[in-house]
Amino acid sequence: MAGGGSLGGGGKTQRGKSGRKKKKRMGFHLDMTPLVDITFLLLTFFMFTTTMATPQVMNMSMPPEVEVEIQVKQSLLFTIFVDEDNRIFWFAEQDELEPLENLKDLRRIAAEQNLKPSARNELITAFKVHPDANYNLVVQILDQLNLAESQIVAGLAEDLDENGDPLKRKRKFTLAKLSEQDLEKIKEEAPMETSDEESEEAN
Repeated sequence: MAGGGSLGGGGKTQRGKSGRKKKKRMGFHLDMTPLVDITFLLLTFFMFTTTMATPQVMNMSMPPEVEVEIQVKQSLLFTIFVDEDNRIFWFAEQDELEPLENLKDLRRIAAEQNLKPSARNELITAFKVHPDANYNLVVQILDQLNLAESQIVAGLAEDLDENGDPLKRKRKFTLAKLSEQDLEKIKEEAPMETSDEESEEAN
């Protein structure tokens, strides 16, 4: 058989190349200007329609300072002291100072004093703080007094007023600085405990 040609037409085929032409990729450009405008419009919308978070502070309404002395019955007073060493004391009526070791006990004590038959719904809570006392401790004491209000309100609701309705709570509270008389009372009834070394140095 003559001829030694190949069946493929006699030409050599090149591997890796096809007869199709590659399509050129079109350039893509994104205009960001409209997106920026929309972003600022949304930001402005949410700023005007969203309620801003209020700072976590305790709002207190302080009455104006009045230098007129007001006579109050001792039986209607419940006093809390905080001295410069952050010691907490309390007393009611004309009793002696009682140290408060556990701050959580103040909630129970405040409820008991406000629900006493002799001062029911008429008790005045006087909170007297030394200027050098720890501010965080003062806030914790106020929190305990506020927590005691739910128990006091529930206890007073068992009584009825003149119209036959549950008795409403009349809270009476005052916040003041320790006076010289208060400091003398603390020194007399609750003196600072001195160690043996300090007593030897004093001698």
